[in-house]
Amino acid sequence: MRLFRHYTGLGGADRGAVFALGNFDGVHRGHQAVIAEVGRLARTKGAATGIITFEPHPRRVFKPEAPPFRLTSLRTKSHRLAALGVDLTVVLAFDRAFAAKTAETFVDEVLVAGLGVGHVVVGPNFRFGRDRMGTTNLLTELGRSHGFGVSVAAIQRTEAGIEYSSTAIRAHLAAGRPEAAAALLGSPWEIEGRVRPGDQRGRTIGFPTANIVLGELLRPATGVYAVSAGIDRAGATIWHDAVANFGRRPTVGGSDLLFETHLFDYASDLYGRHLRVQLHAFLRPERPFAGLDALKAQIELDSAEARRILARNP
Repeated sequence: MRLFRHYTGLGGADRGAVFALGNFDGVHRGHQAVIAEVGRLARTKGAATGIITFEPHPRRVFKPEAPPFRLTSLRTKSHRLAALGVDLTVVLAFDRAFAAKTAETFVDEVLVAGLGVGHVVVGPNFRFGRDRMGTTNLLTELGRSHGFGVSVAAIQRTEAGIEYSSTAIRAHLAAGRPEAAAALLGSPWEIEGRVRPGDQRGRTIGFPTANIVLGELLRPATGVYAVSAGIDRAGATIWHDAVANFGRRPTVGGSDLLFETHLFDYASDLYGRHLRVQLHAFLRPERPFAGLDALKAQIELDSAEARRILARNP
């Protein structure tokens, strides 16, 4: 998949592409249905399949004081889009100056002059342009006048009638329900980050951990999880069963929230490497223990439970 951080200068087969337009935070099953429609239209037109998205997320620009909420970093989003067969992703730098563009200017400058779109697919609630004044009806009218097509995708729901939405996924993760979040996402929720040095206390009790900072990502419920940990090597991701704790480490007097992952049967150094971690099951809330011996005994129980869960769901 080709990644562009600008909307000018696209040429060749990239012009005339069929694009889905939106934030696509999580790339959940609802998003996947939109992208599937993009692929179907692109095949009929002999065009490339594209995504137009925004960085940072517009909510961060308008509500900078809001707690972290993102489901996917750009890196993780790119992994997921590439796996869906997307040919190119255009990442638009979003700031207040960009947000001030009128709907008409956005279409003229970005979609037409910049990208030369052949067709655009959006969700039914899509709004764009200054003060979110642009509607799907306006986009359709502008597309007709500029010579590109517009499709409005239907809302996608589960068999139980629940809408696939990033909001619902965030609620499940915050409540410690990674399985329910995965059902809406279509795969386990994944975080990704560079492994940083910690206090190495885990090594002293036989459970070394790889520590990553979540940054702008949503904070899931604090506690212990059965997870898979992926290490990129030679262009592929090698997955390992693992157990992880997200919390403040009250037994050792910790204060900052930290995501710590212990990879089973793995002894190599991970410092400085990118680590992908997928949450499969919530094992228990975080709690303090009387000392390191009691903590070690509990981690042994947690690890055994994580191994059992992951063996049932390889």
